[in-house]
Amino acid sequence: MAIEVGMILEGKVSGITKFGAFVDLPDSQTGMVHISEVAHTYINEIGDYVKVGQTVKVKVLALNNGKISLSMKQAVPQERKPRNNDRGDRPERGDRNNRRQGTPRQPYKPAPPVKSPGNYEWQASKKNTPTSFEDMMSKFKQTSEDKISDLKRGGESRSYSRRGNGNGRK
Repeated sequence: MAIEVGMILEGKVSGITKFGAFVDLPDSQTGMVHISEVAHTYINEIGDYVKVGQTVKVKVLALNNGKISLSMKQAVPQERKPRNNDRGDRPERGDRNNRRQGTPRQPYKPAPPVKSPGNYEWQASKKNTPTSFEDMMSKFKQTSEDKISDLKRGGESRSYSRRGNGNGRK
Protein backbone atom coordinates (compact mmCIF):
# COMPACT_ATOMS: atom_id res chain seq x y z
CA MET A 1 0.00 0.00 0.00
CA ALA A 2 1.47 3.36 -1.05
CA ILE A 3 1.11 6.20 1.43
CA GLU A 4 -0.44 9.35 -0.05
CA VAL A 5 -1.08 12.85 1.26
CA GLY A 6 -4.49 13.08 2.97
CA MET A 7 -4.69 9.43 4.03
CA ILE A 8 -5.70 8.62 7.59
CA LEU A 9 -3.73 5.71 9.02
CA GLU A 10 -3.13 3.95 12.31
CA GLY A 11 0.37 3.63 13.67
CA LYS A 12 2.34 2.92 16.79
CA VAL A 13 4.38 5.60 18.57
CA SER A 14 8.01 4.45 18.40
CA GLY A 15 9.78 7.46 19.88
CA ILE A 16 9.20 10.81 21.57
CA THR A 17 11.36 13.93 21.37
CA LYS A 18 10.91 17.53 22.58
CA PHE A 19 9.61 18.56 19.16
CA GLY A 20 7.32 15.65 18.31
CA ALA A 21 6.66 11.93 18.14
CA PHE A 22 7.76 9.28 15.64
CA VAL A 23 5.07 6.90 14.48
CA ASP A 24 5.63 3.50 12.81
CA LEU A 25 3.27 3.20 9.84
CA PRO A 26 2.28 0.21 7.65
CA ASP A 27 4.86 -1.04 5.09
CA SER A 28 7.72 -0.49 7.60
CA GLN A 29 7.70 3.29 7.19
CA THR A 30 8.09 5.91 9.91
CA GLY A 31 6.61 9.39 10.03
CA MET A 32 6.82 12.25 12.47
CA VAL A 33 4.05 14.18 14.23
CA HIS A 34 5.27 17.66 15.15
CA ILE A 35 4.31 18.81 18.66
CA SER A 36 2.00 21.46 17.14
CA GLU A 37 0.05 18.71 15.34
CA VAL A 38 -0.58 16.47 18.37
CA ALA A 39 -3.60 18.22 19.93
CA HIS A 40 -5.89 21.20 19.39
CA THR A 41 -4.54 22.88 22.52
CA TYR A 42 -1.10 24.22 23.45
CA ILE A 43 1.25 21.41 24.49
CA ASN A 44 4.10 22.08 26.86
CA GLU A 45 5.15 18.45 27.38
CA ILE A 46 4.41 15.96 24.61
CA GLY A 47 4.68 13.05 27.06
CA ASP A 48 1.40 14.21 28.60
CA TYR A 49 -0.42 13.33 25.35
CA VAL A 50 1.34 10.28 23.86
CA LYS A 51 3.40 7.36 25.16
CA VAL A 52 5.82 5.02 23.37
CA GLY A 53 3.92 1.95 22.16
CA GLN A 54 0.56 3.75 21.99
CA THR A 55 -1.53 3.22 18.84
CA VAL A 56 -2.64 6.52 17.31
CA LYS A 57 -4.61 7.73 14.29
CA VAL A 58 -2.66 10.08 12.02
CA LYS A 59 -3.27 12.01 8.83
CA VAL A 60 -0.52 12.27 6.22
CA LEU A 61 0.25 15.96 5.67
CA ALA A 62 3.27 15.83 3.37
CA LEU A 63 5.82 13.53 1.75
CA ASN A 64 9.21 15.23 1.36
CA ASN A 65 12.34 13.33 0.28
CA GLY A 66 11.30 10.16 2.10
CA LYS A 67 10.15 12.05 5.21
CA ILE A 68 6.51 11.69 6.15
CA SER A 69 4.86 14.57 7.98
CA LEU A 70 1.87 13.51 10.10
CA SER A 71 -0.88 15.11 12.17
CA MET A 72 -2.86 13.58 15.00
CA LYS A 73 -5.17 16.55 15.51
CA GLN A 74 -6.29 16.58 11.86
CA ALA A 75 -6.99 12.84 11.90
CA VAL A 76 -9.84 13.18 14.39
CA PRO A 77 -12.50 15.90 14.27
CA GLN A 78 -12.21 18.59 16.92
CA GLU A 79 -14.78 18.29 19.66
CA ARG A 80 -16.84 21.46 19.84
CA LYS A 81 -17.19 22.42 23.47
CA PRO A 82 -19.61 25.17 24.45
CA ARG A 83 -17.71 28.26 25.47
CA ASN A 84 -17.82 28.94 29.16
CA ASN A 85 -18.06 32.73 29.39
CA ASP A 86 -17.50 34.22 32.79
CA ARG A 87 -19.98 36.93 31.88
CA GLY A 88 -23.28 35.67 30.57
CA ASP A 89 -24.19 39.11 29.15
CA ARG A 90 -21.12 39.15 26.90
CA PRO A 91 -21.84 38.28 23.27
CA GLU A 92 -19.76 35.81 21.29
CA ARG A 93 -17.07 37.26 19.02
CA GLY A 94 -18.68 38.90 16.03
CA ASP A 95 -22.10 38.80 17.69
CA ARG A 96 -23.58 42.15 18.66
CA ASN A 97 -26.54 43.05 20.82
CA ASN A 98 -28.70 43.97 17.83
CA ARG A 99 -28.16 40.53 16.29
CA ARG A 100 -29.22 38.81 19.51
CA GLN A 101 -32.51 40.69 19.44
CA GLY A 102 -33.31 39.37 15.98
CA THR A 103 -32.80 42.59 14.04
CA PRO A 104 -30.56 42.33 10.98
CA ARG A 105 -27.08 43.79 11.04
CA GLN A 106 -26.95 47.37 9.79
CA PRO A 107 -24.53 48.25 6.99
CA TYR A 108 -21.38 50.12 7.92
CA LYS A 109 -21.69 53.92 7.89
CA PRO A 110 -18.46 55.88 8.19
CA ALA A 111 -18.28 58.76 10.63
CA PRO A 112 -18.66 62.25 9.17
CA PRO A 113 -15.33 63.84 8.32
CA VAL A 114 -13.79 66.23 10.82
CA LYS A 115 -13.92 69.66 9.30
CA SER A 116 -11.51 71.44 11.58
CA PRO A 117 -10.03 71.00 15.03
CA GLY A 118 -10.90 74.64 15.68
CA ASN A 119 -14.37 73.73 16.98
CA TYR A 120 -12.92 72.93 20.40
CA GLU A 121 -12.87 75.82 22.85
CA TRP A 122 -9.80 75.84 25.04
CA GLN A 123 -11.22 78.45 27.36
CA ALA A 124 -14.73 79.61 28.01
CA SER A 125 -15.30 82.62 25.79
CA LYS A 126 -18.10 84.33 24.01
CA LYS A 127 -18.30 82.83 20.55
CA ASN A 128 -19.87 85.64 18.62
CA THR A 129 -17.84 88.55 20.02
CA PRO A 130 -15.33 89.77 17.50
CA THR A 131 -11.90 90.37 19.04
CA SER A 132 -9.10 92.40 17.61
CA PHE A 133 -5.56 91.20 17.21
CA GLU A 134 -4.39 93.54 19.97
CA ASP A 135 -6.94 92.08 22.41
CA MET A 136 -5.87 88.52 21.62
CA MET A 137 -2.19 89.47 21.95
CA SER A 138 -2.65 91.14 25.35
CA LYS A 139 -4.62 88.11 26.59
CA PHE A 140 -1.84 85.80 25.38
CA LYS A 141 0.82 87.92 27.12
CA GLN A 142 -1.15 87.89 30.37
CA THR A 143 -1.61 84.11 30.40
CA SER A 144 2.06 83.62 29.48
CA GLU A 145 3.19 85.86 32.34
CA ASP A 146 0.92 84.00 34.75
CA LYS A 147 2.35 80.66 33.67
CA ILE A 148 5.95 81.87 33.96
CA SER A 149 5.35 83.25 37.45
CA ASP A 150 3.77 79.93 38.48
CA LEU A 151 6.82 78.09 37.15
CA LYS A 152 9.20 80.42 39.01
CA ARG A 153 7.29 79.95 42.26
CA GLY A 154 7.36 76.19 41.77
CA GLY A 155 11.12 76.28 41.12
CA GLU A 156 11.75 78.29 44.29
CA SER A 157 9.80 75.87 46.45
CA ARG A 158 11.83 72.96 45.05
CA SER A 159 15.14 74.70 45.75
CA TYR A 160 14.08 75.37 49.37
CA SER A 161 13.22 71.72 49.87
CA ARG A 162 16.59 70.67 48.44
CA ARG A 163 18.48 72.95 50.81
CA GLY A 164 16.76 71.47 53.82
CA ASN A 165 17.67 67.84 53.15
CA GLY A 166 20.73 67.93 55.43
CA ASN A 167 23.42 66.79 53.04
CA GLY A 168 24.64 70.30 52.12
CA ARG A 169 23.85 70.08 48.40
CA LYS A 170 21.40 72.19 46.44
